Amino acid sequence: MHCARQAMNADWASFEHSLDTAGHAVLPALLTPDQCAELAALYPKSEGFRSRVVMERHGFGRGEYKYFDYPLPPLLDRLRHELYPRLAPIANRWNALLGTDTRYPDRLDEYLQRCHQAGQTRPTPLILQYQAGDYNCLHQDLYGEHVFPLQLTILLSRAGEDFIGGEFVMTETASSGQRAEVVVLDQGDAVVFAVNHRPAQGRRGGTRKVAMRHGVSRLRSGRRHTIGLIFHDAI
Repeated sequence: MHCARQAMNADWASFEHSLDTAGHAVLPALLTPDQCAELAALYPKSEGFRSRVVMERHGFGRGEYKYFDYPLPPLLDRLRHELYPRLAPIANRWNALLGTDTRYPDRLDEYLQRCHQAGQTRPTPLILQYQAGDYNCLHQDLYGEHVFPLQLTILLSRAGEDFIGGEFVMTETASSGQRAEVVVLDQGDAVVFAVNHRPAQGRRGGTRKVAMRHGVSRLRSGRRHTIGLIFHDAI
């Protein structure tokens, strides 16, 4: 089975360097086209989800998304468990650089137990659907006291064929100013990115804190589906 381990072993040093310097990194071809189609086909179904959110009603933008319920679809559950152990050392190193005491265990189940003991028991993996004119405002996915500092978005649709526009956008804000970047994705690619803050090299040495936000630009035509894979659960 095509899985996270295969994709993440390709060039881990470059992947980690991109996370450290830009706050995001792309895992190419994390999913196959068939796996993307399988996940996108879940969206119209009613079973397997705990809630549906229409973004315009909450001022989040335009479009909609659904949170999966437990048990997660097997593919997403496997991805979540395989990716977490590779990302936890980076999260721990970032927290050390930022002077934060929180450290993350080696296994996802141990971390989820920590979330659940604090009342964060609702699953956060989600699937999003955008159509022409839809967009997602810049935001952070926090959900409670316990926040794992990295998450990912997987593009399920074919850019330029299934949809036009709808680029994944990241911004960073620090005392030195602001910066925005568009992350180009193909079907099956995943972008791993900072949820809230990341450490960055200060101009005079040392470490500074950079605030990160992400969103999606306006879709000009077609339909776009993505998966959001978040490692902390929600209150």
